[in-house]
Amino acid sequence: MTKRNGVVWGVGAVALVLLVWLFRTRVQFDWANFWQQLRYVSLGHIVAGIVLIYVTYCLRALRWSVFLSPTKKVPATSLLGSQFIGFTAVALFGRLADLTRPFLVARRTGLSLSSQVAVYTIERMFDLGAAALIFSSALAFTPKGLPHHEVFVKAGVLSMGATLAIAIFAGVVRAAGGAVASFARGTVGLVSKPAGESIATKILGFRDGLNALSSARDFGIVTVLSLTMWVMIGFAYLETAHAFVNTPELAGVTFSRTMLLMAASIGGSLLQLPIIGWFTQIAITAAAMHTFYGAPIEAATACGALLLVVTFLCIIPTGLIYSRMEHVSLKKVAEESEAAGAAVDLG
Repeated sequence: MTKRNGVVWGVGAVALVLLVWLFRTRVQFDWANFWQQLRYVSLGHIVAGIVLIYVTYCLRALRWSVFLSPTKKVPATSLLGSQFIGFTAVALFGRLADLTRPFLVARRTGLSLSSQVAVYTIERMFDLGAAALIFSSALAFTPKGLPHHEVFVKAGVLSMGATLAIAIFAGVVRAAGGAVASFARGTVGLVSKPAGESIATKILGFRDGLNALSSARDFGIVTVLSLTMWVMIGFAYLETAHAFVNTPELAGVTFSRTMLLMAASIGGSLLQLPIIGWFTQIAITAAAMHTFYGAPIEAATACGALLLVVTFLCIIPTGLIYSRMEHVSLKKVAEESEAAGAAVDLG
């Protein structure tokens, strides 16, 4: 992509090599056991997980059409390709390609990129709020007899606090977004003026996205879609873990106990690097399963690899097909969306 992205990619590669070298003698890993774990997974559970994830992409297209409805009536089916192509770009090129979806939607609908970046911003906040609400509800009621019960309950309480903070922040931004943006620009700008401007721009974008929900009905629809989507994502994690029928620590895991795994996976994907991020993602989820569930490291790593496929990489074939159908070059559109996004921030 850009020269700056190439530097980031190179630094990430060096960091990964260093980590492997430093821990090469500290972790005893049986590769034969790892491959055996993958050999005996239940394909039915894996297919179920992939189907759940594909349905969430359809729900994302529907949710985006609701965001657009006050400005322009756009059928969800016409936005589905943008979702598939956008997430495929992220899978291949990392989080630096995150603005591909709003860029493609803007180009398809004839709306401004800044308006779609605002929709993207509010979409992310609804994702965060819905995920936090599901996390907190599931974790707070984890049965006391389960291992690490205190950790799960504390995580649930923290997640609930995060949910309330998001709700309060959203209310304040909708009521006085300009004042909040000016405050952020003034305070953060004392340390870094570009950072202050960037944060202020994102706050205004969030406000504009909130204002796009012109009725309580739209807000309710978006909330239900977001919660449904994240429940499905949680069950996709559960199905993938249950695919390891010969590993009791994974085959018997409950929905509430998958929440910390899901949180670890999401946290590990926030700074996703091209290709390298796949391996760091596997390492993070494997460590979580080994720590919280007591799963053997080989089974945890095999499950981490399949989680990456089910929840992240399974979209690539469909995204490539859609990109051919819509005559879109993934690399080119990722570069264009990043450049256009930077221009929007500067503007």
